Amino acid sequence: MRTSRTARRAAVLAASGTALATLLAASPAGAADLPTVTATSESAALYDDEAGGNSDADDPAIWRNPADPARSLVVATAKEGGLRVYDLDARLVQSPAAPKPPAEDDAPGRFNNVDLVSGQRTSTGLADVAVVSDRGNDRLRIYRIDPSRPGGPLTDITDPAAAPVFSADQTEINDQRTAYGLATWKDKSTGRTYALASQRERTRLALLELVPTANGTVGYRKVRTLDLPSSFRLPNGTSWTPCLEPGELPQIEGMVVDPATGTLYAGQEDIGIWRLRADLTNKPVLIDRTREYGVPGTYDEATEECTPGADPGYGGTRLSADVEGLTIYQEKGGDGYLLASSQGDNTFALYDREVSESNEYEGGFRIGAATDTLDSVEESDGAAVLNAPLGTRYPRGLLVVQDGQESPEVPDGEGGTRTATGFKFVDLGAVVDATDM
Repeated sequence: MRTSRTARRAAVLAASGTALATLLAASPAGAADLPTVTATSESAALYDDEAGGNSDADDPAIWRNPADPARSLVVATAKEGGLRVYDLDARLVQSPAAPKPPAEDDAPGRFNNVDLVSGQRTSTGLADVAVVSDRGNDRLRIYRIDPSRPGGPLTDITDPAAAPVFSADQTEINDQRTAYGLATWKDKSTGRTYALASQRERTRLALLELVPTANGTVGYRKVRTLDLPSSFRLPNGTSWTPCLEPGELPQIEGMVVDPATGTLYAGQEDIGIWRLRADLTNKPVLIDRTREYGVPGTYDEATEECTPGADPGYGGTRLSADVEGLTIYQEKGGDGYLLASSQGDNTFALYDREVSESNEYEGGFRIGAATDTLDSVEESDGAAVLNAPLGTRYPRGLLVVQDGQESPEVPDGEGGTRTATGFKFVDLGAVVDATDM
């Protein structure tokens, strides 16, 4: 069985415990000192097995219903399980399926990340849409959002002629170096809308313009690409790359664009958080590094695990790989925060949204258990925040995060437990109060 990325990161941390303890003690707030908030509700667990439709929670997005904010929706990805649409009580509203494989031996559709566009141009008028990265087919999928639609709020309006994002043909698609992370962006100067997609197991980002067609669908065209670094020069003069399986490069998944400034923040899972223009036309700046940054490792083919070396102490103090779930908390006047999931230590980090302040670290928090059944959040992949009133249930806004280890555990009938994930809904007001945001 292939060892998970999280397990490999845990091995690195265990081997570099002394240096890591020093880093945590020197940080503005060690992980153990961060405040804890609890979720108010959670989705039903998703199970990544045949009985569960190979459903695996990953990334959420929050759509605010302008006519009735209390009836707002959360759109979330479930990989081979397609999409899940929830109401504000985390109850299932709709579950559009991912596409079936083109042929028996081809990869099936696999919805990885999702983001929203408000006022997308179509041939039938403006529409709010959800844009999804279909890792299985190396394409973007576009869904119109209409809460009054009898069959459910989402309708697939993807241009059938949409081409693969990174692959030349189906053979390359089946290799699954495909569209992975995703963020959307509207250029305020032109009104044009874009999606930014990252490539799985590579460092490439692609800027794609969303283009309406004459028949009411929406497609996309590639504008440009940019490759983030895959190796790094350390202060001692050596070159370092993170330990990964052979042929892999340090990939990017969590991404978000600050709509006020057109600034893209991209989480390179093993490395840290990059800041650059959303149009991919400037040199990226690494605003924070993972604790594991610079730690050498040797991949063992027999065990499919990395054997870490000594930590040279060049890593950061706030993020434990993987870096995931980037989202923007917007305040009036341009203030606010960049929120990032520090997957390796089950915490969330907050950075000043102002580029002029060099995105200074402002603290963090964790999401603990509210009850025996409403459990804590571990290994969170995706996150979405909306600082706007959503009826009486969330008058100060909402934070939704993926939970990578749902409990209680459910037996799989073979002596183990089923892999269970889900989404937690957190009162944003509670986060603001706990963190002094």
